[in-house]
Amino acid sequence: MTSATDPLPHTTTAPRHSRRSAGPPDRAPRWSLPVLLAILLLAAVLYTWNLSGSSLNTFYSGAVWAGTKSWKAWFFGSLDPGNFLTVDKPPLALMVMGLSCRLFGFGTWQMMAPMTVLALATVWILHSCVKRVWGHGAAAVAALVLALTPITVAINRDNNPDTLLVFLMVSGAALALRATRDDRLRPLLGSAACFGLAFNTKLLAGYIALPAVFAVYLYASRASWPKRVAHLLLAAVVLAVSSFWWALAVSLVPAADRPYIGGSTDGTAWDLIMGYDGLGRVFGGEGNRGGGGGGGGFSGSAGLGRLFNDILGGQISWLLPFSAIALIGGLVLCGRAPRTDLRRMALVLWGGWTVLHYVIFATAQGTMHPYYTTALAPGIAALCGGGGAMLLRAFRTDRRWAWVLPLALGVTGVWATVLLRRASGWHTWLWPAIGLVTAAGIAGMLLFRTGARARLLAASVAAAVVAALAGPAAYAWSVPSGSGGGMGGTNPTAGPSTGGGFGGARGGFPGGGRQGTGGAEADGVPGNGELPSGGQGAPGGGNGELPSGGPAGSSSRFPGAGQAPGGRGEAGGSGRTGDAGGAPTGRRGGFGGGPMGGGTSSELIAYLKKHQDGATWLLAVSNSQSAAQLELTAKEPVISMWGFTGSDNAMTVAKLKELVKKGELHYIQVGGGMMGGGNTVSSAVTSWVQKHGTKVKESAYTKSSSSKTSEASTSPSSQTAQSTLYRLDPSDVS
Repeated sequence: MTSATDPLPHTTTAPRHSRRSAGPPDRAPRWSLPVLLAILLLAAVLYTWNLSGSSLNTFYSGAVWAGTKSWKAWFFGSLDPGNFLTVDKPPLALMVMGLSCRLFGFGTWQMMAPMTVLALATVWILHSCVKRVWGHGAAAVAALVLALTPITVAINRDNNPDTLLVFLMVSGAALALRATRDDRLRPLLGSAACFGLAFNTKLLAGYIALPAVFAVYLYASRASWPKRVAHLLLAAVVLAVSSFWWALAVSLVPAADRPYIGGSTDGTAWDLIMGYDGLGRVFGGEGNRGGGGGGGGFSGSAGLGRLFNDILGGQISWLLPFSAIALIGGLVLCGRAPRTDLRRMALVLWGGWTVLHYVIFATAQGTMHPYYTTALAPGIAALCGGGGAMLLRAFRTDRRWAWVLPLALGVTGVWATVLLRRASGWHTWLWPAIGLVTAAGIAGMLLFRTGARARLLAASVAAAVVAALAGPAAYAWSVPSGSGGGMGGTNPTAGPSTGGGFGGARGGFPGGGRQGTGGAEADGVPGNGELPSGGQGAPGGGNGELPSGGPAGSSSRFPGAGQAPGGRGEAGGSGRTGDAGGAPTGRRGGFGGGPMGGGTSSELIAYLKKHQDGATWLLAVSNSQSAAQLELTAKEPVISMWGFTGSDNAMTVAKLKELVKKGELHYIQVGGGMMGGGNTVSSAVTSWVQKHGTKVKESAYTKSSSSKTSEASTSPSSQTAQSTLYRLDPSDVS
């Protein structure tokens, strides 16, 4: 049976027939299984502690809810059960969460349970993969590093698709390593299937490690060259089928019978793959908010030092220097080992994984969220465990290598001190403690390297390792404990604020840019964080101050989401401090044409339901975040007319006329001037609605209106920042 976690150790030099006839494997140390279980328990605590109080991404929460109401929505990844528009990614992660919610009911725990299982499985698979190459000690270190990576903890507590993405890629890498080691086809085909499913989770992000995987098999397999090429061609076929089955199925459904594919310019999955959520993320354009030049973005300006800047440094870079030294040292130690040497095979695989992800994330010109870097964590963890074990053995047995491991640990301690000192006022005792323990551990290693002082040497190494992991562990624990982390479910991060502002991080090592804050779950709705007024929002608003005439209220409990008109960058959700995770421009307003207004949300929803008159959709708003927030509260389908950032061409005048004429939609909210008002299509729809629709007065659904709101609604300068509710009936369509 093909498995990514085959527990039996294998030699690297014996032919296949001798391996099969070998005796039973050496028994594992008694401490190995308890340590693994302890690491998995620690990871489970980090991923689930106080999970009900965490903010999830309402964009995906809304789509999961829709999938529980409609199998068609479940298959397409639609944002609403009426299937007007999908999310801007393939639906595999939504399918997993949707099935769980169909079985156990819709809620935070039901949605996140399968993701938590997948996150723990990733730790276990990596442990097993490293164990077969470098042994139990290296495997324990690798598993612990992965479990404690700050950004991995943050994203594994969120309903973004990255948890499933990393699980599939690690499974694919483990199967590819087994296929190379054993010269077997089925594990290679399994690996290709895993990477294909990763593509159906997050498109081209699932392919980043593929060059390293295929290169290892092509170079290190024992099979003849013709056989290797044939196997890779078969794997390519499996990869293509597992990658494109969903896009092909979508294209076979007539456009009139399927939802508009969010994030595309023409409503097709192929455009999404090649454009906004595909190559656009790497090269910029296609509506992506760039990270290059002076633009900054969510992760700072593009450049080879980006992952060490103030935004990303504390999320992923703690052990990057150590992993680099371990990779180079390990490859040198392999020396002239045979081409099929298992250690070099694994070093090239995980080293290639790390280098490829690093280069792509550092230089990406398109939208680059901090949580993308969780894909780096397995490579870093494997190199720290496996490469570190090789450096330790060389340290003990070869005087020429006596300085390498202490140097790697010393650099790690220094970098941890730099990262912690960036967080002014946060656990100020920690960086001096790390420095002292690191120095003591290195001194002990050098002092007890020779002679019969193995226990003292082991204690010194353990002290240095603990010091190396203390910083990321503190950042990781800040997420479930509530002492750090930010930007809510839309853009989760770990640790404290480290100064700067949106887009302020430089591409070099010093960096800049401040992390945002996250919203809390409200009323049992996943990702429905309360947004207090007065905070700064994303471009155009999201700050909690309410425009008049829009369809929700002053007590709205929706997290902010915003974006400059015409752009497609993903905006951050927020709640606790009103920071919407976007660029703080200071403009006031609602959610860029989202469900905000002068009346309370409960009053508005009650009004819309009372006058729904059999319509399929309760309301149409300009963008997906607003639609998802409203439908999670109303438990009724809501149309997102122009996608996540309000720039999809989903709703046209002709489409709107058709829906109104059929009685499927009566209420439309337009205006706001933030999201959904910056393109020709949306402007045409807005003009048509204003000309033919009947404006719903705020007094129709709210008991009272403040004079401030009334004055603002009559001010010409404020009209572009207002959102207005209109009623349309079949008689309004000529």
